[in-house]
Amino acid sequence: MSIEAWILALVITFAAALIQGVVGVGFAMVSVPLLALIDPRLAPVPQLLIAIPMTMTMAWRERGHIELQRITWIIVGRFPGAIIGVALLAVATQVMLDLAIATIVLIAVAIIGSGYVVARNSYTEFGAGVLSGTTGLVASIGGPPLALLYADETGPVARSNLSMIFSIGLSIAVVARVLSGNIGWGDVRVAAVLFPALLVGYLLSGRLKDRLKQKQLRYAVLILSTIGAVGLIVRVLA
Repeated sequence: MSIEAWILALVITFAAALIQGVVGVGFAMVSVPLLALIDPRLAPVPQLLIAIPMTMTMAWRERGHIELQRITWIIVGRFPGAIIGVALLAVATQVMLDLAIATIVLIAVAIIGSGYVVARNSYTEFGAGVLSGTTGLVASIGGPPLALLYADETGPVARSNLSMIFSIGLSIAVVARVLSGNIGWGDVRVAAVLFPALLVGYLLSGRLKDRLKQKQLRYAVLILSTIGAVGLIVRVLA
């Protein structure tokens, strides 16, 4: 890839990490479709790898707000979701993956933009975990189903609990991909290059999380994600 492509990839990763650190979601929704549009080698596996230390650190940073009893069924659902995701990867082509990423992102935009909230119970939590596990493994975008459960939560509660869920869920996805042979050394190298940009964005979010307006950042997530998803569709169909 060209130097310009790498610089753009670093800028996108930085911005996505900053948004995730403030809002609690958005890293994969913003970075995966935009980076996949630049070059298929940039996404979605590298985001799966570099997001784990960020989400773990976020969970620890606001650990006092974690509600373990309320996320148990979501975590349980991630296991069958990962199995479904591995099965889908076994039959997917690059075109299918691009379309899957674009579709997942556009559905996510509709979900978050609607502000709809699903009632919390063991059934909806398990279902959200399964869907999150599936989309998280296939496209590294596991946040949309969880947005339905946390649409009415903001600030530390949303950031801490979502970060805990993502930390465990992403770890499950990485193990599932390794065991199924769906992670290569190329993905690791790309992740290593992008990680410093993520680190800077996340560290900056610690200073800005109580100053920036989350509503405006959510709008930025929706706009950037839509641009990336539509661009992917156009590239596939062109």
